[in-house]
Amino acid sequence: MDLERPVAPDPYSLLPKVPSFELTSTDVAEGEPMAEAHASGNTSPQLSWSGFPEGTKSFLLNVFDPDAPTPAGFWHWTVVDLPVTVTSLPTGAGSQPAPEGATVLRNDTGTADYTGAAPPPGDRPHRYVFAVHALDVDSLELPEDATPTVAAFTSLGHVLARATLAPVHSR
Repeated sequence: MDLERPVAPDPYSLLPKVPSFELTSTDVAEGEPMAEAHASGNTSPQLSWSGFPEGTKSFLLNVFDPDAPTPAGFWHWTVVDLPVTVTSLPTGAGSQPAPEGATVLRNDTGTADYTGAAPPPGDRPHRYVFAVHALDVDSLELPEDATPTVAAFTSLGHVLARATLAPVHSR
């Protein structure tokens, strides 16, 4: 069931360019298929980041599927106001309370947690872009009911650097 749509661009290529830093995982790898645990199992992968610029005061973490068959893609996980002292999250952090000071926003399924990969059966592999944004503010000062899109928009003028990691998944 190839939905015969053009491949969406890297969503961050459409934004102003910023420096990058390193985002790694013991569970997922760039361009490689995700294990079922991180897809239908709804278990967020381990993530670690380093090399972000001096002046970073907090982080925004999000996971986005630009290949979802919608005009707006699909947000799987968004954590705002991660303290600068938090530079890794363990496997399964997406189903746990956020680190102190941080807030998990509702994803596109309506839940405030990590929702795994679930592209339509038979569709081409989808990219799941894990992104950590180094911000120049301690807090984006968003209400708890803010959407991931609002978080992305609000952060735009505060991003000092960004790290991404994009595994893929298909069914």
